[in-house]
Amino acid sequence: MNSRKKELREEYKNRRVTGCVYIVRNLRNGRFYLNYSDVCAAAKNSWDLSARFGDPFKPAMREDWREHGPDAFSFEILEELVKNEDRTDREFTEDLQILTELWLEKLGSTGKRY
Repeated sequence: MNSRKKELREEYKNRRVTGCVYIVRNLRNGRFYLNYSDVCAAAKNSWDLSARFGDPFKPAMREDWREHGPDAFSFEILEELVKNEDRTDREFTEDLQILTELWLEKLGSTGKRY
């Protein structure tokens, strides 16, 4: 059992960590929510649960979510970033924040953000 624990710990330490910048778009009025996650799969899972159960993804979207329904929104991963071994968690998060800022510049339309 002890060797199995060590094996599992080692697998966990060596797992591939992928973060991402993602966008949720309101397809009816063009508004969007831009953010990053240091665990890309968690952001996608959160979106899937929101859409499945009809709850707004973020509180700022509540009014539009009720008016247009979840089908009026789309979730898209704009960019993925794999955490290198030599990066700390803090550095990885900072990299994702910078990528998010760059995407915001690309998208413009800050008045249409949630």
